[in-house]
Amino acid sequence: MGISASAAAWFLPLALPICLYVCYTDLSTMRIRNHAVIALFAVFALVGPFVMPLDLYAWRYVHLGVVLVAGIALNSGGALGAGDAKFAAAAAPFVHIADLRVVLALFAATLLTGFAVHRVAKHTALRRMAPDWESWRSGTRFPMGLSLGGTLVLYLAMGALYGR
Repeated sequence: MGISASAAAWFLPLALPICLYVCYTDLSTMRIRNHAVIALFAVFALVGPFVMPLDLYAWRYVHLGVVLVAGIALNSGGALGAGDAKFAAAAAPFVHIADLRVVLALFAATLLTGFAVHRVAKHTALRRMAPDWESWRSGTRFPMGLSLGGTLVLYLAMGALYGR
């Protein structure tokens, strides 16, 4: 993997609670809160200069811009929510460009798994554990924060274990 193991190891414990919070709020309210997006961005902005070379750190902001523009376009077309677009943009700087295929594969796996588990759980006794979650009543909409947060956590965990 292209990400350095030490950078991933520093980012993971700081990003993990934010990603768990995003998963929870998206499942329960179908919203990804701005303060969670800002917190994730702040983790990269504040920790990044200390755990990665400054030139690499600076170039990662291009990732944020590209993903944000793509997310805005997808949001305007109704393909994903605005919170999903903002969260994906805030998560993008954590990803080393050489790991793009890995991240896309992780995202595909977490998206398919998350969708299947959410749809099955919706029709089982598990629903009684959180009967008021908005995602149960969202019709065809899916809480993408579940997959976006899961992807970032899995990527950073894999980076901490198998990074360069």
